[in-house]
Parts: sequence; C-alpha cells; structure tokens
Amino acid sequence: MKSNYFSAGMFACGAFALLGGCMVGPNYVRPPAPTAPAFKEAGDWKPAQPSDAVSRGQWWEIFGDARLNALADQVNVSNENVRFAEAKLRQAEALVEQSRAGLWPTLAISATATRSRSPNVAGTSGNSTVPVNVYNLPLTASWAPDLWGSVRRTIEGNVANAQTSAANVANARLLAQSQLAINYFQLRVLDARKRLLDESVAAYQKSLDLTRNRYNAGVAARVELVQADTQLKSTQAQAIDVGVQRAQVEHAIAILIGKSPAELAIPPENTALEIPAIPAGVPSQLLERRPDIAAAERQMAAANAQIGVAQAAYFPTLTLSATTGFRANSPPDWFTIPSRFWSVGPALAETLFDGGARRAVSKQAQAAYDANVSTYRQTVLTAFQQVEDNLAALRILEQEAATQTEAVQAARQSTELTLNQYKAGTVNYLSVVVVQTAQLNNEATAVTLLGQRLTAAVTLVQALGGGWSATQLSSVK
Repeated sequence: MKSNYFSAGMFACGAFALLGGCMVGPNYVRPPAPTAPAFKEAGDWKPAQPSDAVSRGQWWEIFGDARLNALADQVNVSNENVRFAEAKLRQAEALVEQSRAGLWPTLAISATATRSRSPNVAGTSGNSTVPVNVYNLPLTASWAPDLWGSVRRTIEGNVANAQTSAANVANARLLAQSQLAINYFQLRVLDARKRLLDESVAAYQKSLDLTRNRYNAGVAARVELVQADTQLKSTQAQAIDVGVQRAQVEHAIAILIGKSPAELAIPPENTALEIPAIPAGVPSQLLERRPDIAAAERQMAAANAQIGVAQAAYFPTLTLSATTGFRANSPPDWFTIPSRFWSVGPALAETLFDGGARRAVSKQAQAAYDANVSTYRQTVLTAFQQVEDNLAALRILEQEAATQTEAVQAARQSTELTLNQYKAGTVNYLSVVVVQTAQLNNEATAVTLLGQRLTAAVTLVQALGGGWSATQLSSVK
C-alpha cells in the first residue's frame, strides 16, 4: 500500500514538475533566538528618548566632532577591509547570476571540416582507402528541466550567500568606523593628558623657582630643591612619553582611512569631549540592527537550501536535447537541403547505486545547517552580552566620573592650601610633592575615565548595529 501511495505521489509530483516544477527539501524558517524583554543593565540610566535620536547611517555625528566626521567619511571609500568585503559581495552576486543560468536551455553551434581515411580491414565491408572530406555545421540545444528544484535551491542558497556578503560589508564598515572613532577619541584623550602634564610642568617650574629662592635665602634645605627638581623632570618625561602613544594612534587612524602614516597629520586640539545619550531600545531589535547577526541568519538560509540540493540528487534527471544542422562531403553541397540533418529526444537518468554517497551528502548538509543555527544563536547571545557590558560600563563609569570630579576638586584645594603653608614655612616641600602628585594622579584618572566612557559609548553604538537595518538586504537578490 505504501508503495502505491509513493508511486502515486511520484506520478503527481512528476506531472507537476513538467508544468511548473517541484522543490524538494525544507522551506527555510528562521529558528527562534534567545531574547529578553529588556536589557538588564539599562536600568534607570536608559535615556527616556525615542530611538530615533540615534543617527541612522552616519552614527558618529552624534558625538558632534567635525574632524571625526571628515575622517569617518573616508572609511567608506578608502578602507581596504571594506573594499575587500565589497569585492567578495560582487563575487557572490556574480555567482547568483551564474546559478540562475541553470534554469535556461543552452544553445551551441560549431563548424568542423575534417579529412579522414579508414583502413581496408579484411573481412569487413564498407571500408575504403579513399580519403573522405566531411563538413559539419551542427546547432545543438539542450535543457535539463529543474524537476526537483535543485537549481532553484542552489539559486536560493546563492542569494542568501550574497546577502551574507552584503551584511559582511556593512559589518566591516561598522568595525572600521568604530575603531576609527575609538582611536580618534584616544588621540584627543592623549591631547588632554599632554595639556594636563604641560600645565603640571608649568606649576612645578614655579614651585622649583620658589624653592630655589627659599634655598638661596637660606630658609629651605637643599633636599627640598632636589625634590622640586626631580618632580619637574619626571613630569616632563611623562609629557614627552605621551608623544609616542599619540604618534602610534595617529598612524592607526591613517591606516583605517587607507592612507600611509606619512600622509596624515592631526594637530592637537582642545576639544570638549562629551558623552551623547544613546537609547538602547529593546533586545529584539538587535536581530535586525546588527549586520553580523543578519550575516549569521543568512548563512542559515544558505545552509538550509543545500539540504534541498542534496535531496534532489535522489531523483532522476531529465534532459531534453535537439540538434540540427548541415553535413556534407564537399563545400558546394554543404548548405543544401539534402545535407540537412536533425535529431530530437529526451534522456532520463537515475543513479541506482552510489555506495551511500548521496546519503552522506544529505547528512553533511543537515549537519552544516545545525552548525549554522548554533552559530546564529551564539552570535545573538554575544550581541546581547556586548550591549549589556557597555550599558553597565557607561552607567558605572558615569558614577565613577562624578566621584572623581569631586576628588579632583578636593586635590586642587589640598594643593593650594599646602602651597600656602609651604610659603609660610609651616610645612616642608615633601608635603607639597605629596599633594601635587595626588592632584596630578586624580586629574589623570579623570582624563582616563573620560576616554573609557567615550570608548564605551562608541562600542555601545557598534553593539547596537550603528543605525544599520537588515531591510537593506532586500536589495540583494
């Protein structure tokens, strides 16, 4: 009974295939991904603003820095990693066109002219030792109908792969832009650190001059003069050392915009660096806003299509072919009606035994799909972690920065009071060194915190997808 049902089903599917074609294999449905209703670390810190506040596309403009905007614009056209990803996209799109050609018949024409002689073999008839000329001009057409959807599944998989490549282009661009912004803000933080050290050097020079005057007047010991000089020289060395870090960061920025380090010079600026409000939205939006998640999802679709391709190999293939043309033994008779020939007919082929090769290919395709599902879900989980990490970082660093600001104010006041006491002769210079060192350390920590907050803000924008949307993949078909 089952055999009858199978035969009837095969007959029905075969009849439909001749009209429109069957497609074996599972139709793709995106598997569920682990999501939460809200980000845990957002808490009360989350800005009460609509998500439209995040700039779409040119997300770096929310930081309000004109030089950063100019540098980021160059990433799209000059970054070599982005160019590489774009070339891979063009390659994937060409593969889609190539696979679509499999739906159409092929038409070929050839012209041959041969002169041959056959040996006169004893015991056979029809042989002649006279050379024969043969002029042949065949026109051949062949078509293998996509009865079981193998070609269409291949097209489906290649389209998904092309969409993966498009998402990879967006991801490469986002990574380059994010790294550029991080490096740029690191450069500005180094500028701020250099200004802080230069200001400290100027203050320490005044303290050294004061101590030298006191020493010359006999009211300060030589050890105090040496302490003041040591403090000045060590701070000057720190200021010089910042130049090494700044040069390396500037070189990294040049590479990101596709230039050699010698072609880029970014002058120091006293830029007011502020942390913009970045609405996080809801976790489910990450599935559409992160290009790496979209790429992982499209890889699943491509792997699913390969299951259909593998299953189609179990079914017979039908090839329709036709040939017409002219064949003659002399050029004058070549294109005459008696020299015309033609042939037409179908060919049906089915593999009866392959030692389990097709079954192995099917199992491989299913396993590849399962692996892509796991990769997709892991990508989603990692995206949630990155958003939560940077939300927590921004929230905690904001609190730390507020406390550090108070510490800086207290350190400045302590330095001022201790210097007055030193001038009055009530404390020695070691006390001045202690409070001035504490002030410098606290102000340097405040600058470092600003850099950490800017990095966390950029990384959060990157973790949220940078304003990209998966709807852009619909243009890749």
